[in-house]
Amino acid sequence: MTSVAPTDAGLAPGLPAEPARGRSPRRFSLNLRQSGIYLAFALIVLLFTALTGGDMLAPQNISNIVVQNSYILILAIGMILVIIAGHIDLSVGSLVAASGAVAAVMMVDWDVPWPLALLVTLAFGGLIGAWQGYWVAYFGIPAFIVTLAGMLLFRAVTLMILGNRGIGPFPDEVRTLANGFTDGYLGNVGLGVLGGADLFSLLVGVVAVAGVVAVQWRARTGRQRYRQAVEPLSLFVAKLALAAVVLMFVVVQLARFRNLPWVLVLLAALVIGYSVMANRAVFGRQIYAVGGNLQAATLSGVKVKSVVFWLFVHMGVLSALAGIIFAGRLNQANPTAGNAFELDAIAAAFIGGAAVQGGVGKVVGAITGGLIMGVINNGMSLIGAPSEQVMLVKGAVLLAAVAFDVWTKRRSGATR
Repeated sequence: MTSVAPTDAGLAPGLPAEPARGRSPRRFSLNLRQSGIYLAFALIVLLFTALTGGDMLAPQNISNIVVQNSYILILAIGMILVIIAGHIDLSVGSLVAASGAVAAVMMVDWDVPWPLALLVTLAFGGLIGAWQGYWVAYFGIPAFIVTLAGMLLFRAVTLMILGNRGIGPFPDEVRTLANGFTDGYLGNVGLGVLGGADLFSLLVGVVAVAGVVAVQWRARTGRQRYRQAVEPLSLFVAKLALAAVVLMFVVVQLARFRNLPWVLVLLAALVIGYSVMANRAVFGRQIYAVGGNLQAATLSGVKVKSVVFWLFVHMGVLSALAGIIFAGRLNQANPTAGNAFELDAIAAAFIGGAAVQGGVGKVVGAITGGLIMGVINNGMSLIGAPSEQVMLVKGAVLLAAVAFDVWTKRRSGATR
């Protein structure tokens, strides 16, 4: 005998359905998987701030952290999408080196105009990604094997292009993209004891804070409309206020030093673009579907092979962009560039909340994971720690992040 669930047919038109009995639509519980990474990041920053006597949060040091880790953060954006889909890419470090070599040969040896050289280099990265995506998506070879082979192949390509020499210097425009800062378009403004700061950078920070508030408020109202659980308004406002304070603090420190790094502007554009794609676009939803349940995605009509193919194309383009940024920062393309970059990008993705089994992760989380690695590198350097201690701490953090992911998954399964 079957029972029929009551419907809301008797409700007045336009009114939302009654919430299920025994449940409160405003019941709030902390999502450790999503929030834990940000709490950990804050604790790590505070720890190194104390250990370095405040040098960690000095204007120049904050700028250095952004610039020195920009290429890893670019790789982390593409890597977390690949991992969400249930794959991995071990070739990105070698592709960074090969892309830098291609860009250097065109701009330095062949005198190709730098805008054209950059476009050709990005296209080169896309073609490499398509080549790997074909073997993974359409030929059925595991991504681990394909990209492991790519790690060796593209390093060999780099050596064939460069030999044992480095090629440089790069045009000023490329170096500015990697190391430069925005101009003081509106001049400086006094901030009392903090001294002067670039007014344009401060206005950008205010706009960014307004954008974050608007997006978060819209997301909250959307959840309320569908009678989903939301945190209390006081907690929501407190979280927004804290995020605004942190964001404006970083912007003020950058504005006091040498304004906003151009690479930070590039990173912001990439984070916004890929976050919108992952959360709003059909392609982004399909990525999560493929990683969450491949069979269900296939039965639902998702073109799995096409999704995987284009994921690797994106990864190739982002690797080429990271190669240009890295070569421009060094002002030289060399055959050893990109060594172990794939490990840092993968670590950033997993520390940032990606699940080992796929289907879970956020672009902002990957950026946070990359910044955690960068802060650890920077903080350990400031306190004079040897390289083996840096590797020890980074390895422990990565293991703890994956263990935490497994623990939260088991805990959520046990409470159902």
